Amino acid sequence: MRKLFCEISPLTYKISVEKERTLRICKDFISNVLFAEEKSDDILPIVINKHNSLIRRKLGNVDMELQENKANNLSLAAPMINKICIKPNEVFSFWKLVGKPTERKGYKSGLTISGGKSSSGIGGGMCQFTNLIHWMVLHTPLTIIEHHHHDAYDLFPDFNRQIPFGTGTSIMYNYLDYRFKNETKNTYQIIVYLTNDYLCGEIRCDSKLNVKYHIESEDEYFSKEGDDVYRNGKVFRKEIDVKTGKCINKECIRINHAKVMYDTVNIKIGK
Repeated sequence: MRKLFCEISPLTYKISVEKERTLRICKDFISNVLFAEEKSDDILPIVINKHNSLIRRKLGNVDMELQENKANNLSLAAPMINKICIKPNEVFSFWKLVGKPTERKGYKSGLTISGGKSSSGIGGGMCQFTNLIHWMVLHTPLTIIEHHHHDAYDLFPDFNRQIPFGTGTSIMYNYLDYRFKNETKNTYQIIVYLTNDYLCGEIRCDSKLNVKYHIESEDEYFSKEGDDVYRNGKVFRKEIDVKTGKCINKECIRINHAKVMYDTVNIKIGK
């Protein structure tokens, strides 16, 4: 099979990355997108959703030093996001707010995922940040306009999983971003901070909503396909009327079919 230009050598890969980054800058410049930039110390009153994400997790045989470095990286990025307000018609962009993670800024080598394999790179581990934001945004009427998955592969056995498989994000400065748009009449605000063990987040609003959202996984099972094992399942988002408690809408937001990349000896195959 003929290699892509970016696969020929480390140099061609670097050239390809710089091309994509330049294209992103140009597209943003000519798009006239109204990006969220204003922060406020006046915390909005209504908590729509909150979530805590464990920072140091055992991920297969991944070096725990990368987890420590991730904690460092998250601590540098959190202040760039904390207290950001997303007003009507504004777009939240993770990379617009955080900027390029570099050694000069204090970022260290953390866990990265590429081509279905784990690796390491400066600023690695930031996808945990966008995972947290994405999970909270799913509990709002905000419109997700850019979201990249890395769930074609199930890389690590579950370790105290709190949210459904397939609701993660993949980011790469700056051309793989996480973005959402506020197409409502309300203003939203993201609060994020770190404790010793957790990356903590809240998404707040200036007024109460008439609906709430539940994210649930259904029909989860592992299947054997040739010599490979796949993780299957569906993720649904339910919209609940606050007054009646009735489900007024249910949509499938993700269908998972991910190749399992770890030892499957103890996995039950089939429904």
